[in-house]
Parts: sequence; C-alpha cells; structure tokens
Amino acid sequence: MQEIIFSVFPSENFVDLGLYQYGWEQCAPSHSYGPAARNHYLFHYVISGTGTLMADDTNGITQTYQVKSGQGFMLFPGQINTYIADKNLPWEYVWVEFDGLRAKGAVELASLSMNHPIYHARSKDLRENMLSEMMYLVEHKDMPPLHLIGHGYLFLDFLTRSAANVTAQKSGRVRDFYIKEALTYMEQNFQNDISVEDIAATCGLNRSYFGKIFKEALGKTPQEFLLNYRMIKASELLKLTGLSIGDISNAVGYANQLHFSRAFKNMYGMAPREWRNQNRVIIQT
Repeated sequence: MQEIIFSVFPSENFVDLGLYQYGWEQCAPSHSYGPAARNHYLFHYVISGTGTLMADDTNGITQTYQVKSGQGFMLFPGQINTYIADKNLPWEYVWVEFDGLRAKGAVELASLSMNHPIYHARSKDLRENMLSEMMYLVEHKDMPPLHLIGHGYLFLDFLTRSAANVTAQKSGRVRDFYIKEALTYMEQNFQNDISVEDIAATCGLNRSYFGKIFKEALGKTPQEFLLNYRMIKASELLKLTGLSIGDISNAVGYANQLHFSRAFKNMYGMAPREWRNQNRVIIQT
C-alpha cells in the first residue's frame, strides 16, 4: 500500500536557505520516480525498507546505488536520476527540497556530491535529530514560513554534523571565516557603492583568490550574491513601504534608477512598480 504526505513551501524570499517542498511516503512495491532532473537540492532519508538510486555522476555516467534504512541520498540541481522502491521491502522515506546561498557549502560539508550522493551518518543521535526536524516540517506545514525556515536550518545543521568528514571540517574553518567576513561586509554595506575588490580587501585577500573560494562555498560569485541580496532588499521595500522607486534604488546601492529597474526586471520578470502593484502589503495602523 502506498501512502504519502506532501507539502509545498509558501513562496517567500529567503536568501541563505529556501525550502521548496517536503514530504513523507510509504512507497508501494517497485514504485519509481524518474528519470527526471530537479532545479534544487533534494534530500531523501530512508526510514525503513530499501530501494535503488540511479543517478548521473559529474561525467554524465549513470551510477547505481542500493540505499537502505538509516541511509539517505542527495539529488543535485540538473542531475538526471531515477529511484525505485524494492519489490519485496519497499522503502519508507522523508524528503526535503531546498536551495539558497548556504546550500552548496552545507552539502559539501556533509561530504555529499554527485559522485558520492549516499548519506551515511557518523552519529546515531544526530541522525535521529535530523529525522525529527524533517518530520517536523512535514507535520507542521501550516506554521508561518519563518518558523519553518528555522527548522530547515536545524535539519541542515544535523545533516552536516551527522555526516561531515572531520578532516574536511577542520580544513574548511579558515575559508569559512573569510566567507563569514565577506557576507557580513556585504550585508552591512550593500546600500553603498562597493566593489568585489572592496570585499576582498576586507578579508585581506586578493580578488582572484577571494572570488574562487566564495564561488566554491556558496555556488555564486560575489557579484551574483550582492546583486541577489540587493534585489531581495528592494522587494522588501517595495512590498512593505511607500518609498518611491528612486528612493528604493538609492537605498539598495543604485544611484541610477534606470540601472536598478533593469536589474530588478532581470531577476523578477517585471518592473519594480508592476511588482509592487502585485505584491504590496497594506499595513493597518
């Protein structure tokens, strides 16, 4: 018998971590999904039973894995995959689909990649905590988005700590310090005319090396992160305030309103004024 609980996360702008959907399923014998590719990271944890994952590696070659209870598997954006429940002992699993500026670094910290997509926990307690957070998301779909995002962070924390390679954790500490310094600088100065050179200098690094480790950690270049962050802030101001488009342009670091409008439209598919008309929140006083 097949049973399923499935929820889609409400559409909200969360830059560092975004949830997309989550669910639980007791699969029917030989139940399969795919071949398909996802737009985001999708993690399955197998509660009971067993099944087969067939997923492309970084060379586009399909690899086959047997995944059983207590294990999990990560599907990556753009990766072609198929997964099939065992015909005699079909798996029961819970899943979370997520993405964001912190996603790539967290997945790497959990020692997961397209060439090594199978989750093996090094701590039973942390693994059980991770499962609890995943089930919390499934069972509390009506809670406010910010509340659910909080539990999304807890899920990601337990995922990384339960599976992370200790050596990788130690070697990444210096890089993580630089990334944290860079993010703090951008978040505090996004409204100013700052450059990648300015951000790199704050970390005491040359631009080339800084850009490399930033992209490796977050999956976006510093320019892409700063642009995305500014547009998210602009959307908040458009939604929640009566500021003019020109004032909002200045508030997020664009002296030229035309350049701001063009950047906003490239990201949201419509001009700032049109977006405001569709998303404006009227605050009662």
